[in-house]
Amino acid sequence: MILISSCLAGFNVRYDGSNAKNELASWLVRHGQAITICPEIMSGFETPRRPSEIVGGTARDVINGIASVQENNGTDVTEPYIMGANLVLKIAKEHHIKAAFLKDSSPSCGSHYVYNGTFTGKKLVGKGITAELLSQYGVQTFPDDVLSIDTVMPFIDRSAQVLLKKYS
Repeated sequence: MILISSCLAGFNVRYDGSNAKNELASWLVRHGQAITICPEIMSGFETPRRPSEIVGGTARDVINGIASVQENNGTDVTEPYIMGANLVLKIAKEHHIKAAFLKDSSPSCGSHYVYNGTFTGKKLVGKGITAELLSQYGVQTFPDDVLSIDTVMPFIDRSAQVLLKKYS
């Protein structure tokens, strides 16, 4: 079983009310091989919502109380971002999750890149809060651009592997 960002499964939960549907992600969910998560929705944010970025440090700094997550109007939304990450971690623990495929660049789900905190569209190498917390627990986090049959095979059950080979 793996975790998949809800937006990758086609749910309209991104900050702008859209999704980032990926057919393989949808297939994994339909076949019981993935649990969808959206830390922002789980912590009470609505869709659409203001864009947010990590400001003043890294996701690890946010978790340690050194940096913050802010909306583009300056509102501090650190607490709900940490709450959402903890709710996802609880799911990961309950289901013995070993891998998560997450929407990159998100202040929650970014697994390789996040926006740099200036709201100028510039990115830097780093993780979002949820990806960081999952990584600290030992869950492998992957950005959505590497979601492929080959990358999910080690994390799904044998019957799904057979089906997935036919699907490709």
